Amino acid sequence: MSEQIDTREGWLSDEDIATVRARLPIVYVEAIPVRINQAGEVIQIGLLLRAMPDGTISRAIVSGRVMWGERVREALVRHIEKDLGSLALPKIPPSPTPFTIAEYFPEPERSGFHDPRQHAVSLVYLVPVEGICEPSQESLEITWITPAEADTAEVKAEMTSGQDRLLRLALAHAGCLP
Repeated sequence: MSEQIDTREGWLSDEDIATVRARLPIVYVEAIPVRINQAGEVIQIGLLLRAMPDGTISRAIVSGRVMWGERVREALVRHIEKDLGSLALPKIPPSPTPFTIAEYFPEPERSGFHDPRQHAVSLVYLVPVEGICEPSQESLEITWITPAEADTAEVKAEMTSGQDRLLRLALAHAGCLP
């Protein structure tokens, strides 16, 4: 009988994931939670306040790995629920197509997206949420801001790893830039 791979959370040990990260790109999903009006226009964007691995605090978007055997839709729901709580009620579209793909590299100058641990390929989504959002796990808080507020130098300065660029791409994708 062949050995089965455990696809539940924590399917690789810390040592194993470090080995894999050193040798292969890892697939991630990133979700920018939004509130929309009845016309489908983005009226608010949710940004997390998170403690980063280097000890700093920054604004971030929902992000996490796609697990072995997990569909992208399942990964999106899992990470949204992990970061925003089980009552967030995300509305994943019938055909989850990312609005962009970001490649994170250990070298920040390579793509503008930086992750010192690895080369990661991230599928990035705008995801409407309708429920109650409460930060959980690694998030300290969630702040809802307008698209105009999201496009300010102050918000961009609070974001790291190139996620400010993803936020601007999301605003453009949603037709929210002036």
